[in-house]
Amino acid sequence: MENPDFLKQKYNLHNEVNQDKINPVRSAVRRVESQTGEKVSQNPSEQIQKYLDRLEHLILDPKKEQERYEMEDGSKRPRALRTLREMVMDEYVRPNKEKLAQGAAIVEERAARQIGITMEYNEEQLAERGEIAVKDLEGSLDQWISYLSDMNEPYPAWFRYYAFRSILELGEYDKDKREFPKRTAGTNRLFPDIDRGALARIEDIINCSKDSTQLERFRRAQRETQTPEGELLTVEKAKAFANSSFAKQYAESIQEAGEITPEMRAETRGKWIKYSQDSDPTALWASLQNKGTAWCTKGFATAETQLKGGDFYVYYTLDKQGEPKIPRIAIRMQNGNIFEARGVADSKQNLEGNMVDIAGAKMSELPGKEKYQKISADMRKMTEIEGKTKTGESFTKADLTFLYELDAPIEGFGYDKDPRIATLRDARDTNADLPILFECAPENIARSVSEVSENTKAYIGPLEPGIFDALPQNLEQVYTKFPEERIKFRNIELDTGIQNGPAFQKAIEGNGMEMSNWAKDLLNSPDFKVVGERADADLVEVSVAALGFGRATRYDAICARAQELGLELCPPEVGPQLRLQYQDQPNGEYLGIAMKAIRDSDGYPDVFYVHRNDDELWLLGIVGRPDYVWNPDIRFVFLRPRK
Repeated sequence: MENPDFLKQKYNLHNEVNQDKINPVRSAVRRVESQTGEKVSQNPSEQIQKYLDRLEHLILDPKKEQERYEMEDGSKRPRALRTLREMVMDEYVRPNKEKLAQGAAIVEERAARQIGITMEYNEEQLAERGEIAVKDLEGSLDQWISYLSDMNEPYPAWFRYYAFRSILELGEYDKDKREFPKRTAGTNRLFPDIDRGALARIEDIINCSKDSTQLERFRRAQRETQTPEGELLTVEKAKAFANSSFAKQYAESIQEAGEITPEMRAETRGKWIKYSQDSDPTALWASLQNKGTAWCTKGFATAETQLKGGDFYVYYTLDKQGEPKIPRIAIRMQNGNIFEARGVADSKQNLEGNMVDIAGAKMSELPGKEKYQKISADMRKMTEIEGKTKTGESFTKADLTFLYELDAPIEGFGYDKDPRIATLRDARDTNADLPILFECAPENIARSVSEVSENTKAYIGPLEPGIFDALPQNLEQVYTKFPEERIKFRNIELDTGIQNGPAFQKAIEGNGMEMSNWAKDLLNSPDFKVVGERADADLVEVSVAALGFGRATRYDAICARAQELGLELCPPEVGPQLRLQYQDQPNGEYLGIAMKAIRDSDGYPDVFYVHRNDDELWLLGIVGRPDYVWNPDIRFVFLRPRK
């Protein structure tokens, strides 16, 4: 349901100008008129709707017309969204780095004095503290950018705009005061956490303030939960709520969530209930109110939207009266298959350990179960390892390999990593685990280049000049930080008979792989040449952080540092050859090809990028300007010279 009138009244949006003294609404209207040749009505609400439509086109890109870029969470989103992210960070986070550092230092120095420790930051430490504070704030804002730009979330454009604009002015929730403080420049407070259920409630009540039909349906749903007549939502209450600040709306909606007690969490007996596609959402909505879930399905409009997409299953465990009333697992179907499964372990909707087998058994009966088999297996293994930790049982090599994610990432049902992973790792003595993992004596694990020998079984330490000459050629276990920063090695063939760019394009498309327009540009550029000097290539995959950079870094500096360490830029054919040969690439992984940039058809320098998105293997072109900056977690492929 679109609601441009709300934004008109809330912000006088149709008359509002930005810092460049431009009215974004009128600018969008002029663009629509120039593109369509049609005159847009002067009605403010219609003009605001045109503005929202343009934002949706740019940021959500429902028709997938834009080049895709990797966001900070690893998802692949439109180029315009990445541009928006940089604009927001430059305005709300990065200019305050000095104040952030000073504020953090004051807090930490005060805390140290309270326990009898003298702490004082020098200039270099203060700068480093500022970088850390900026990274923390960027991370807390990235969660909102990713969530509100996700086409799978059921929010209309007006509400996405309202929520994002509002949270930019708020700090994280103060549980003691039960409110969201207003942000000030240089504040160390993170941006608010996402509570999907609270957001859905806000949208519901604002809609009820404008739509009598929505209000009556909401009241009918409230009666299903035995809400006293005097506490039912009225148009007056809904309008008062809509006119209040987002901070108050969000705080009130969080407090309405309810709680699942430890006693409730211990209960596993219960019942699955199916809500059929296109059925009335009232019963589903009513069953989730005040029950402690963070599911967005707690919103009436969201429940209705999700039921239009498919059946919805909820597992309810027994309450104190022995009735199946406590929602613990949700499985949502879409297009006839499992679309998502969520739990109530935390605000990220991970499954509780004692719910994993119940969810797995149910999903095994439903279409689309194949996608979730690894997740179910991983979660069962996590529960097994958690049990071993509690009983003090020894871990096997297989247990440790799984926990440290050496072979594959641990996948969970929630929006973020299962929090048990970090908790269980923190409880381990990593140095004692390493010899078990690598099946060697502690002295066979080198920590610097000077310690490397023919008996080295693993290397965990900084990358230093000469290291790739010193390391045994077949050594696989190389880390700059264990287990997060692993250096990976791969050999690919180059002399495969493919002699030019058009032949590579034909081979890639003939193998059912995808290519972006930029990648096609590069392959068809006169600057793309097959060197033909090597029959094969030894490749080194390394992150920007592992090269020694703790912040976003220029491409030319990344390449220069790699060359200092003894690596070389890849010949251009490595990009398409790696795409053809790396068919078991993990889902969501992006690898940049460190190479001399090739100019695309518009004259811009680009490099190759290989990516997997579900079952689609992609060869992409990405910006290769020397001054283009890359975040520390981005991974590049370099050439390892032969000894």
